[in-house]
Amino acid sequence: MKVRVRLAPSPTGTLHLGTARTALFNWLFAKKEGGTFLLRIEDTDFERSREEYINNIYDGLQWLGINWDESPTIQSERVNEHKQIIKTLVDRGFAYKCYASEAELDEMRETQKRNGLAPKYDNRHRNLTPEQESEFIKLGRDPVIRFKISDEKLISWNDLIRGKMTWSGKDLGGDMVIARRAPANSIGDPLYNLVVVADDSAMKISHVIRGEDHLANTAKQILLYEALNLNIPVFAHTPLILNSEGKKLSKRDGVTSISEFKKMGYTSEAMANYMTLLGWSVPEGINERFNISEVSEIFSFKKVNKASAKFDWDKLNWLNSQVIHEMSAETLLENLEPLFKENGWHLPSHEWGLNLVGLIGPSMVLINDGVDQAKPFFEEPELSDDGKKQLEIKEAAVILKFILEKLGDTDAASFSKEKALDLINQAKKSCEVKKGLVMKSLRAALFGTLNGPDLIQSWVLLSRFSKDRARISRLI
Repeated sequence: MKVRVRLAPSPTGTLHLGTARTALFNWLFAKKEGGTFLLRIEDTDFERSREEYINNIYDGLQWLGINWDESPTIQSERVNEHKQIIKTLVDRGFAYKCYASEAELDEMRETQKRNGLAPKYDNRHRNLTPEQESEFIKLGRDPVIRFKISDEKLISWNDLIRGKMTWSGKDLGGDMVIARRAPANSIGDPLYNLVVVADDSAMKISHVIRGEDHLANTAKQILLYEALNLNIPVFAHTPLILNSEGKKLSKRDGVTSISEFKKMGYTSEAMANYMTLLGWSVPEGINERFNISEVSEIFSFKKVNKASAKFDWDKLNWLNSQVIHEMSAETLLENLEPLFKENGWHLPSHEWGLNLVGLIGPSMVLINDGVDQAKPFFEEPELSDDGKKQLEIKEAAVILKFILEKLGDTDAASFSKEKALDLINQAKKSCEVKKGLVMKSLRAALFGTLNGPDLIQSWVLLSRFSKDRARISRLI
């Protein structure tokens, strides 16, 4: 069997973490099997679908390194084919027009609820006579079209993740609506389960890989495949992604969109790495830190868990920090320089920028951390409480005055680590203080606080930017 898989997102919102994880599992499986990964945009919800969301989906997948092998299929362009299939089902007696009003359906559900029954359509219009239909049409009722589901029917399939699955027809909610309301002489807008079957068949999809929340849909869709005499694909239902409280991850948990993760400063490599771990167990001997191209060679659904996966911010942050720490200074600067420019910061030289990111990179967890850590090198910082306290020590002003005088004889462009250390030692001896007092006073003057990266390297960078003298003199 030639493996052909697909991602079929609805462009009614941005690319969600769960959808991206589904895309990743499909892509990994296709690469492992030498197959084809396809993209279908399910845009038949005309009121909520947006072009901007389609672009967001494209951008998010490409950012993660997930590329599709053929031009995307646009579902709304196939509506005529969908309606023809619905007509075929009606003509063959597998589907029928249901004229029950919304008020009647609401009353039916309320009655079922009062009697302790699960709400489901009672198939009341399955066997209408032509005369009954004519009467409803005279009353001005527009029917939906429903697909017949027998309560006695058992639907089974072998799931690549969950093994043997069996559903009973009586648990599927009664005869299924496959087309929205429309005048009796036409067919309304086709609905999800019907169009998925039609499009997967047309695209020759061999394996349908999606979340476990589609299990009931799979049972319904298998019935449609059988009625239409189409080849039934192999199914694999991936585990849900849960939040820390064990509930399905949603927008209420904060960041769930891939574009939001990117904006926060997560790298595409760390995101793809972490999403693979959300439900897939790393084989023995394989490090949890990997790139998806490596995993595509060993990916198997045998290692995908049935149990839901919990989203772990600490694990994601650790992976992201590892990716950043492995970056060359050149690559890290490429990531940070656009953010520097957004803040109006300009590098005095490329070499200076490489030295800066080499200094701050080891303590970064997110790309955006580089902005916060670089800020004191571009903008004069305010004094924090610990900085003020340090500079209130009477010897601090004497130390800074001595250093400032010595800097007057030093060329900023040639200021080096060796010269910085020599100045600190001179201040220690001349002012008759401990070296620690010199360094703390200098750090407070330069950065406004006693915390920060290596003082000597930082001082050299500020001196090359001609900022150290001004910062010291303002506090004397």
